[in-house]
Amino acid sequence: MNFSSDNVAGVSPEILAALVEANHGRAASYGSDEITARLEKRFAEVFERQVWVMPLISGTAANALALASLVPPWGMVYCHEAAHVATHECGALEFYSGGARIKGLPGAHGRITAAQLAALLPDGRGVVYATQPSAISLTQATEAGTAYTCEEIAAIAEVGRAHGLALHMDGARFANALVHLGVNPADMTWKAGVEALSFGATKNGTMGAEALIFFDERRAAECAFRRMRAGHLVSKMRFLSAQLEAYLTDDLWLRNARHANAMAQRLAAGLAEVPGARLSHPVEANEVFAELPEAVIAGLEARGFRFYRWNESSIRLVTAFDTPATDVDALIAAARELADEVSR
Repeated sequence: MNFSSDNVAGVSPEILAALVEANHGRAASYGSDEITARLEKRFAEVFERQVWVMPLISGTAANALALASLVPPWGMVYCHEAAHVATHECGALEFYSGGARIKGLPGAHGRITAAQLAALLPDGRGVVYATQPSAISLTQATEAGTAYTCEEIAAIAEVGRAHGLALHMDGARFANALVHLGVNPADMTWKAGVEALSFGATKNGTMGAEALIFFDERRAAECAFRRMRAGHLVSKMRFLSAQLEAYLTDDLWLRNARHANAMAQRLAAGLAEVPGARLSHPVEANEVFAELPEAVIAGLEARGFRFYRWNESSIRLVTAFDTPATDVDALIAAARELADEVSR
């Protein structure tokens, strides 16, 4: 009963089957295969326009290569202070860009706002001594398990454009945010002003496949060289593309995300009724942040439940496409029992 991350989940059977099928025969290398060609057409259908797709092995690579293509070595990227690009990627942006910096901004429930950015910018633009404002990166869904609305994304993009800043979206949990909002991918990305998207899939059912998607051909053309130089042009790309093609077939990606979100809602509703418990953030994707008495947290750990201790008084629980409802119910029951023991 492991709720520590959606990365602990397995692989969707449909994706495993696609990998087996892709393993038959021979195929052209470095993305010149038929599966990758089909994938590009499928992504164009999903986003309702031509897009430029780079299958990659990790979200960190997608984020760093995307942002390095959007900013100069002396550029500044603005994001939430808890964003993965700022806290968990070991300076990947700085490495791939040749020196660009990240400025993390505070914000309730993992979100930054257009008004916040408007008050901050131009923030040294044109001053030769200052790192130059160049891009904004939004995490969707956020590190707090919340989601930016399309209107919020568009407002941030508008502020950015007024000051010459590009907009990147870290979509590690893109599908979870999408099904929560009930919108289509185009509305949540390029129609709202997003120029580059790190399209996550590994957390939602693939074995290990992400996609960097550009909505601008010029950006994509430059990034092709960055990808090669960085060692991320995969020779047997058909195995990444096969995963992503299966992921997008018959709405598997949306079905997986709906289940994960539903399990998070079930978990949040149950924990909200536990004495002494409090939810730290609205539950809008597949992450639940809950404040619990230490005795309850320790008791859950002793009973074999796994989760991430977010700080001294709260934990993060993440559901996945294959999380059984019985595991959710077992954790809720155990938390109630432990809370009752604490109150006695």
